Amino acid sequence: MVMLDTLANALATIWNNEVRGKKEAIIMPASKLIANVLRVFQKEGYIGEFEYIDDGRWGKIKVQLLGRINKCGVIKPRVSVKYVDLLNMPEWLRKYLPSREMGIIVLSTPQGVMSHKEALAKKIGGIVLAYVY
Repeated sequence: MVMLDTLANALATIWNNEVRGKKEAIIMPASKLIANVLRVFQKEGYIGEFEYIDDGRWGKIKVQLLGRINKCGVIKPRVSVKYVDLLNMPEWLRKYLPSREMGIIVLSTPQGVMSHKEALAKKIGGIVLAYVY
């Protein structure tokens, strides 16, 4: 099986395990981008601890689920957004989040991977990666 988007596969695994009521999810293969997105999820309180497991191949990430995720996924195509677009809450933000104050959009910025709220505070834009609420 060819895996074209590892981030989409990781978030689908997390959401599927969350819907089924499991306490943890194992994501494989692991990557730095997946770890950075999980760090943003953890900072916002959607997941618990996660750890990297070296299996001698690609690696795995074990994620502790807290039962707080209603939906998560990637945003395709990955478009660039400016700071001004984040201020105006464009159509794509309304499309992925149920309301203005609920959920986060994960961005890849020149200063690292962060939530859209953090990007607004730092007044920078970036490329949209994922959403969670």
